[in-house]
Parts: sequence; C-alpha cells; structure tokens
Amino acid sequence: MNQFFRPKQTIFFFICCGICLLVLLFTYAKLSLQPVTPVAQNVPPVERGSIVDRSGFPLAVQTNFYHVGVSVKNIKDSEKIKTRFANDVAPLLEMLPEEVLEIINTNRSFVYLKKKITQTMYEPLKQLTDEKGYNFVSYEKIPGRNYPNHALASQLIGYMGDDGRGLAGIEFSQQSVLAPSGTDENGEPLQGRNVFLSIDANLQYKLEQIAHKTMNETQAESMMLVAADCTTGEVLSYISLPSADLNEYGSSMIEAKVDRPAMTAYEPGSVFKIFTVGIVYDEHGISPNDSFLCDGMYEKRIAGGETIRIKCLEHHGWCTPKDGLRYSCNDVLGQISDRISEDEFMARIRMLGFGKKTGVELPGETSGSVKDTTSALWSARSKPTIAIGQEISVSALQMLQAATSIGNGGIPVQLSFIHKITNKDGTTYYEHEPQYKDRVFSKNTADYILSCMETTAKSGTGSRANLRDVDIGVKTGTAQMADKVHGGYSDTDFLSSCIAIFPVDEPQIVLYIVVEKAKGETYGGRIVAPVIGEAADIIIDHLGMSRGGAASLEHSGVITISSSQGIQVGSVVPDFTGKSKRELLPLMERTDIRLNINGSGWVTSQSPEPGTPVTENMVIELNLE
Repeated sequence: MNQFFRPKQTIFFFICCGICLLVLLFTYAKLSLQPVTPVAQNVPPVERGSIVDRSGFPLAVQTNFYHVGVSVKNIKDSEKIKTRFANDVAPLLEMLPEEVLEIINTNRSFVYLKKKITQTMYEPLKQLTDEKGYNFVSYEKIPGRNYPNHALASQLIGYMGDDGRGLAGIEFSQQSVLAPSGTDENGEPLQGRNVFLSIDANLQYKLEQIAHKTMNETQAESMMLVAADCTTGEVLSYISLPSADLNEYGSSMIEAKVDRPAMTAYEPGSVFKIFTVGIVYDEHGISPNDSFLCDGMYEKRIAGGETIRIKCLEHHGWCTPKDGLRYSCNDVLGQISDRISEDEFMARIRMLGFGKKTGVELPGETSGSVKDTTSALWSARSKPTIAIGQEISVSALQMLQAATSIGNGGIPVQLSFIHKITNKDGTTYYEHEPQYKDRVFSKNTADYILSCMETTAKSGTGSRANLRDVDIGVKTGTAQMADKVHGGYSDTDFLSSCIAIFPVDEPQIVLYIVVEKAKGETYGGRIVAPVIGEAADIIIDHLGMSRGGAASLEHSGVITISSSQGIQVGSVVPDFTGKSKRELLPLMERTDIRLNINGSGWVTSQSPEPGTPVTENMVIELNLE
C-alpha cells in the first residue's frame, strides 16, 4: 500500500479534488444569488374572433378539428389487429374498412388516417379507441373554422388555413383583428375581436337566389352583384358567382375562389356613359337643351386625314344629352366628348376614382387601367371610345363607388364592408362612420344625371327595370369582351350590365349587376335590367322603404309585444327543432358549449339528441333548412 500511494500522486489527486469542489461551490453560490425564474404557466389559447353579419348572425365561427394518425409500427399481431381496427373505426370516419386498411398499409411507420375531422366525429372515435385499447392511434388538435352558411358571401368572408391564418377575404385582411398577437396590460394574451360585416345575411341570401337563377337562365360563365348605401358607403350585399363552399374550400375550383368585384378589371361598356355626360355637363360643355344628330355613325376627321368612325346601333336622329343616355347612343356620346379636352376629361375620370384602388377591406383589389394622354397607347380615337366605356378598364367596386357621387349629391363616399368591431366581452372597439371624399360633381349635375337615369328606366333601354311604385334611375350596358386568343374584340363574348340608383327623390341605394358571357341574348337592357328590378324590389321590401302604391292603414298606436324567453341550455341538451338561426344567436356567446350551425332557416335535426347530459366544451351540431 505504501508503495502504491506515493506522496506526489496523492497530493496531486487531492489538489484536483479540491479544485473541483471549489468550482462546484462557486457555481452553487452564483446560482443561489440569481433571482428565481417563475415557472411558466399554461397560456390560455387565443380564440379567433367570429365574423358575423350586421345584426350578429354568425358567418364564420371558431371550432376545433382533429387529424387522426396511426403509428403502424406499434401495431402488434398486425394483420389481425388492423382488420379489427378497420372494422371498428370505418363507420365513425364515414369510410369503408377496405379504405382504412389501404391507408394503413401504405406506410410502415406513421400515416394520417383522416385529416380535419369535426368535434362531433372526434368524440365517439376517441371513446372507442380508448375502450378498445388502440394505443397506436393519435389525435392532433388544430384550430379550425366553421362556416355555417357554406357558400354565402364566400369571397367576402374568405377562408382560414390550417395554420390559423386567413388566406382570403375578411379572414385575411382582418387577421390582426380576429387573431391579434401580443399581450394586454395584465400580461394576458390578446383575444380575437368579432367583426360585424356591413352585409345582411338574409338580404344576401335572397339576392344570391336571384343571382343563381339568372346564371341558370342566361347560362353565363360568371356574375357580380353589389349593392351599397350611397349615404354611408356600407356595402349591403356582395355577390360573386360561381362561389365556393367555405367548408370545402381546398377542393373548390379556382373560378369559385375569384373575388370578381374587387379583383377583375374589365371594360364597362355603355354604363360608363353616365359619367361621361356628368363630366362634360359639370364642365359646362353641354346643356340639357343641346341637340346632337345621330345618323348611325360617329365620324371625326383628324389632322392627318384619317377619319375616326364609331358605329351606333340605330339612327336616333336629333337627341338631347338625356336622349343620348336613354337610347345609349354612341354617336351622341362621341359628339359630347368633343366638348371637352383630352386632359380635362381624363383628369375628371381619375377624380371619380378610376385608375386606383377603392381601399375597401379586401385583399388583391385591382386598380383597373386609365390611359394617359401622353402614353404611346393614346390615339385620336381614345377619347370618344373611352366616353362610351371602351379603352378603359374598371372594377365593379370602382363603378359602385363612383356612382355613390350621383346618389349623394356629387360627393362620393368611401365603400366599407365593416359595420363594427367588438371586443370579446361585447364592448364596441370600432364603429363605422361615413367617410366622404372630395366633391366630384355639383349638386345640380348629380341631379341632372339622376333625372337622365330615371328617364332611361321609364322609356329607354332600362325600362325592364322600372318598378312603377318606386322611382328608380338606371343605365344599361353591353360591352364586347377582348379576344385573348386572336386579339381585338370577340364576336361571341359579351359583358352585360346595369347600374341603378333608387329612390330617385331621396337616393339611398346603388345597385350594380354584371353578367359575363351569357349565351343567346346578351343586351344588358334585356337580360340584366329585369334582374335589377327584381333585386331592387327585394332590397326595398327588406329595408322597409316606402312605396308609392302602399296602402294606408289606421292603427290605435298600442303595440302588444308577447314575452318570449331565449333558448336555455341547462344540465341537458334541449330540443332545438323548429328554432330559427336568430333564436340561436345568444348561445354563440357561451364559452362552455359550442354550436356548429349547418344551413339556413330553421332547425330540422340535431346531434346529440334532446335530453343528452351537457358536458364541458360539448359540441352541438344543428342542421337547418
């Protein structure tokens, strides 16, 4: 032993041990002096705000989906267990056992059996896999979105992806409102706010029914219908067909996802003539009593000896500016454009908002295209051609906003899709207030254009839109579409349109409809003007606007309101059968249960059944017709 433990080796060993001990003591002392790091608390999940219509009717609500995964490598006695497992879960997943087996056998490690199953499908499936001991099944919870009205106003509402971020429409543009990041003054995560859209779901539904019928009757490729309050700028209805079912957005056609009123730029055709007459009238280039001779062709000889020719569909003879709009006369409009300089004409067009985005709360908005008089694309025929709605591209939203200046006494109003925004507790965070732009027409000019449009509705190309008991002003249009294959204009593809402002005596609504590539009849006055009249009727009745032929009734002034309590959900699930969507709204605020509403109208079936005990975070599925 004395030979093994030599003095020098022993001393070196204890020195090393001493150094290690000093290092440990120093490290311990250093850590003991540091402040204690608080234990991270479970951060409550941030719930995305809902999107509702102006009355609070739900259009997009938060829900949860689940991805069902299978760890194939963990299945013991694989073939026997796989077969039994497939037979057990297939009915709950709405699949065939053969389909389940096929998916499982495609991978030896891990596969997703089905993605994005609903809460209603998840609960019995989870219960079954737990009871049967299928420990190779896993569930991945992901935040989801339920769109109870499917394709209603789909391009406006937009869509939320699997990562919890909006990919289109209001879901995209209001991402920071619906799902804000960061914390409040108490360090709590910010909760999503609810966005109340300016549209009315009931009105939207009625007008979409008309739009679908028009698409079927005309066999058109697409259609747009937009309506706004020209005094406030709030958009009351927003339709773009074809449209996508937001609950099946990923599998929808590309054409159904296009937000046409905001994204599509096109030549507006004769509807644009109301702005031409308004601009020249406002510049004192014409007066109501001026006369122009229409001989079927607008002709103008220019300096180089070339003659510009624009055909008119008829020989209208002597016409006032009002007649020019009433008959949609190209010859008269060409002559009217001669009364204003090129630079002034184009400057006034830009003042109306053409050539730039309207600034609405939607992504991907087009600016359209307005030529510059100094560009290489400008020619001697550009001004009279633009005067009749060609050689200029616009969006439906630009047309709608420009028309608000006519309905609002010469002052355009900023369009908006947001009625208000509320915090999670229901307090108001933002409320829409009209934003008026700079005056573009005098009051006298706006009134004159409106009177011209009224005449067009009574005895001109828009007579099929005339309502009889409510004075309405309209202008129709039929524009040849560009031939993208051979160049120039197509002989078969037309864009048929009509714009309306009503009531004439006290304008409130601007309504604009565009039908693209109709088959057979294509004139806007014949296929779109009747739709304008039908849609205007719906709007007037829905908003309770007065009609000239309405009967007068006497009333005592005493109104009896029957008391009715809202739907109560206690310890068991009640019977929702026969209840309307509006009666269900108060339940959408509940945090202990969730409602998935499918369809519109009244409840016809529900899951779970009435009398089922209510559990925390229970999902109640309601089907409406």
